[in-house]
Amino acid sequence: MKVGGVSWRTVELGRDGRLVLIDQKQIPFAFATVETVDWRDTARCIVDMTVRGAGAIGATGAAGVAQAAITAPDEGFFAAVDVAVAGLRATRPTAQNLFAGIERVRRAMDGASSPAEARERAFFEARAVADDDASACKAIGEHGRALIRDGMRISTHCNAGWLAFVDWGSALSPIYAAHRDGLRLHVWVDETRPRQQGARLTAWELGQEGVPHAIVTDGVIGSIMKRGEVDLVIVGSDRIAANGDVANKVGTYALAVLAKHHGVPFYVAAPSATIDWACPNGDAIPIEERSTDEVHLVHGPDAQGALHTVRVTAPGAGARNPAFDVTPAALITGIITERGVFAPGGLQPRL
Repeated sequence: MKVGGVSWRTVELGRDGRLVLIDQKQIPFAFATVETVDWRDTARCIVDMTVRGAGAIGATGAAGVAQAAITAPDEGFFAAVDVAVAGLRATRPTAQNLFAGIERVRRAMDGASSPAEARERAFFEARAVADDDASACKAIGEHGRALIRDGMRISTHCNAGWLAFVDWGSALSPIYAAHRDGLRLHVWVDETRPRQQGARLTAWELGQEGVPHAIVTDGVIGSIMKRGEVDLVIVGSDRIAANGDVANKVGTYALAVLAKHHGVPFYVAAPSATIDWACPNGDAIPIEERSTDEVHLVHGPDAQGALHTVRVTAPGAGARNPAFDVTPAALITGIITERGVFAPGGLQPRL
């Protein structure tokens, strides 16, 4: 995808182990990158959400393992790598892509005849994780494009665009494909409290691509549906259980209930790396609980452009901040993957 006419990926690993990440904490007020060479710094970028989104942290976790391999000494090589693997796995608990990317690179080193060979394998596998994520999301766009008709009004939640993956994105990829085909579209962008990934990231992305859109508060989309102004919902996912239950940014469940009530098709878009076949259902998906500061505080520029953090809640009030919720398979019309559109129950191909 392009920013100001220049092509970018969210995650780019160099041959020397230098990892370049788009700093998502600064968007939409500034566009900047962060570089890391040590897996610990890479892990911190995942924790503090410099990089966020299922596919993006999957590729970042994979790159972190490669960085550990590149810098690990020959003596005790695999022990040092496994320390990094454990540290990277502990960064965030919900997104399956993170664990899939880390495991894929670690597994690629098995059977290497020397640390030098293991380093080579790790680097190329980490690059392959990123490349596969980008190509899967492009294919999601092609499959999801078939669901979109000219003039559609589409609702989405949080950010499941190219910032959330290596390129293209999941939920936004069909929208980008349809827009580039010349279809007239309008996207309703939920602000997505408390971190406002919709208002900050999705709206910024759609603006870069020239897709007509409007930001709405999380509570208003139901009334928009009631007026018949939503034709389709497409959201992303951080983990999909084997039975088709889906974990996504908190608020997705409420959106799915509203879509079901109003007869609006509700689709989830995700690469197959998001599917956790060992997870039987949504009740078994770990839900991350983040700092309550995200509920109490907001960060943004004043009229002069200076950035400030201010409190917006009653002093002394408590808060809860689950980052994700689970949408049952029964509320989902279909799941769009790089292999096609599937019914959610058991992820069987739709007839």
